[in-house]
Amino acid sequence: MQHVLDIFVGDYRAGSVTNLGSDHNVFVFDPAYLADAERPMLSLGFLNAKGELSAPARPPRVRLPPFFANLLPEGQLRTYLAERAQVNPARDFPLLWLLGEDLPGAVVARHAAGIVAPPYDDAVVAPEVENDPRVLKFSLAGVQLKFSAIREANGGLTIPVHGKGGRWIVKMPSATYANVPENEYTMLAFARRVGIDVPEIGLVNSAEIANMPPEVRSDLGMAMYIKRFDRDGDTRIHIEDFAQVFNQYPAQKYENVSYANMLGGIWRTMGEAQAAEFVRRLVFSIAIGNADMHLKNWSVIYRDGRTPELSPAYDYVSTIAYVPNDKLALTLARTKDWSQISDDRLERFARRAGVPRGIVLNSARDMVDRIRAEWPHLNEQQLLPQRFIAALEQHISRIPLFTRGIGPAVGAGQDGRDEAPPVEIA
Repeated sequence: MQHVLDIFVGDYRAGSVTNLGSDHNVFVFDPAYLADAERPMLSLGFLNAKGELSAPARPPRVRLPPFFANLLPEGQLRTYLAERAQVNPARDFPLLWLLGEDLPGAVVARHAAGIVAPPYDDAVVAPEVENDPRVLKFSLAGVQLKFSAIREANGGLTIPVHGKGGRWIVKMPSATYANVPENEYTMLAFARRVGIDVPEIGLVNSAEIANMPPEVRSDLGMAMYIKRFDRDGDTRIHIEDFAQVFNQYPAQKYENVSYANMLGGIWRTMGEAQAAEFVRRLVFSIAIGNADMHLKNWSVIYRDGRTPELSPAYDYVSTIAYVPNDKLALTLARTKDWSQISDDRLERFARRAGVPRGIVLNSARDMVDRIRAEWPHLNEQQLLPQRFIAALEQHISRIPLFTRGIGPAVGAGQDGRDEAPPVEIA
């Protein structure tokens, strides 16, 4: 039996995904959506070289087209949700069907015949899944175990039935790595200090979160919560990550696309201010030793439904505290080695992206200066053990961009090669 999911951006029908008997998944645009010049944006990834909307020519089997595949969780969270709904975690279509009312951004996927849940074991429709509190029906991209939550009037957090409708994301502590919520909270708070747009965040003892599923350990310490920037009350704000923008599957989030590709795309579609902000955030991520800034940890937000800009920051973790020899997630002018990130490397980065070098160098210098000024406040709340801070200081001391600084602001008649005073971090 074929099943069809209608795809909406908010209340606007953009098209449909049909699951064929062969388990190929075909996406087509609604002709009315294609004809409307004022339509809301679904994805930059659907634009061809001429700037025209184009659906995937070859329907993938088992998987959905990349845009839709990236709406779904990965790893532990994917397995967790699939097991409770008794659907095959390897197949994308039933998961999109299951989670379609609470996807990231403004996308909604609804069965064309109104069937609320996919079949158990690919055989018969699951009975009364909509009313089964054991089935959590939300989608938060990523591999970390996290939940959609509601913040109560008294400030407490509650996991709602099915997980649907939450305005906060709660990230649980790890049984493998120590202090991950504290790490992310500290790095996001520091990002805010240096001028990066960060949503409201906080820490809570995981044992104090109400309605936590019984299978989830709540005795591991602090959890971090972050306000969803794709929700404003009952309004859904559309977003997409850069894996969607570049038509890459989640498993390819470390492959095929470089930071220069990202910068060049931002420059062409969003303009100078957003390109400069991307460089600032990239320099910040390098400073804190965040080796996990892959395609899914950068997103675009459409606040008016059509105009793309960088979303607020998220998933900032100092990974070198756990993996000392880690490298950049993507290549930066053909390197992933922190120790090669210098002003000369940034010039090559600008050339490869096709962006004026002054924008890159001036933005980088601006962030270096901000980090230098705010560094004493990094661990102000004393949430991270000293060994983490020592590892971070050792890391940044090996990066030429921070140890030697970069040249003066680049403008007419300046080449920007004179060195600024060293950045004193420790």
